[in-house]
Amino acid sequence: MVFTKKVVDEVSGWLRVYDDGSVDRTWTGPPDVKFLAEPFPPSEEFIDGVATRDVVIDAKSGLSLRIYLPEGKADEEPKLPVLLHFHGGGFCISQADWVMYYAFYSRLVRTARAVCVSVFLRRAPEHRLPAACDDSYAALCWLRSIARGDVSETWLQARADLSRVFLIGDSSGGNIVHHVAARVVSEEFSPLTVAGAIPIHGGFVRAERSKSELQLEYESPFLTLAMLDKFLALALPIGSTKDHLITCPMGPQAPPLEGQDLPPFLVPIAQQDLIYDGEMEYVEAMKKAGKEVQVLYSPGLGHCFYLNKIAVDSDPHTAAQTELLIAGISEFIRKH
Repeated sequence: MVFTKKVVDEVSGWLRVYDDGSVDRTWTGPPDVKFLAEPFPPSEEFIDGVATRDVVIDAKSGLSLRIYLPEGKADEEPKLPVLLHFHGGGFCISQADWVMYYAFYSRLVRTARAVCVSVFLRRAPEHRLPAACDDSYAALCWLRSIARGDVSETWLQARADLSRVFLIGDSSGGNIVHHVAARVVSEEFSPLTVAGAIPIHGGFVRAERSKSELQLEYESPFLTLAMLDKFLALALPIGSTKDHLITCPMGPQAPPLEGQDLPPFLVPIAQQDLIYDGEMEYVEAMKKAGKEVQVLYSPGLGHCFYLNKIAVDSDPHTAAQTELLIAGISEFIRKH
């Protein structure tokens, strides 16, 4: 007898959940954009000034990460600041080695003169939150072990200034940026220092619909209202709503922002982001709590526009705003 698996949940184009608990993330959307969600192989040879290496940091769990290393320049310090990157995807999709991330973060490290360490996060629904947050925190602890000389990683020992680590994440990775920054206790991480945090288009939302969420013209290939609802339903702990402390760090279920010892934040926001209102509420709550927050505003564009390599390569406005985003992040790093 042949048993056929049945789809019990899905996010159009991105994933299907079957009745046996298995998940298929094969891209089923337009074939011309499929390459953005395919892996870019690592190369320890420099390609356009950047080399990449994949490293397993926990043999037992399989937790791994990708290191982006910019080619050295004769007139710069041998050690560069570090970007610890948490990828987006609604906690359910994406991988640190996808073409869309390589295209942006290889460019960012060249411009910002920084090393990037991007974490391969466990994904929901197989691993619901806080799994991705725990993986991200574990990666920061691994960097601390390198800073203390307890762990060896030749590229980072030679080129990484672990007294200047910046947490950076896209979309749901922005939520992880806040969560990890809030868990850091400075004296426990010495000599590593978290010098700043950069949640790009962070997934800060509430259970109640915001006005921007109802602006359906703000939907984009990277975020629709249906994707937002379904991804978070699959990712949050069973019984939780979007008011959960990870998705709503400015809400009543989260610890008060006033009591959190947070580093300086740069918060990039896109004008036509479906979750613009939640991001702005987060910014205002952080400012009200006395935190150091700078906003980097991108007019006329939607959620995570800079990861759409097709648009970056073909649309002058998207290309220009991506360049300004990279310049703004680079300046923030230089200041801190």
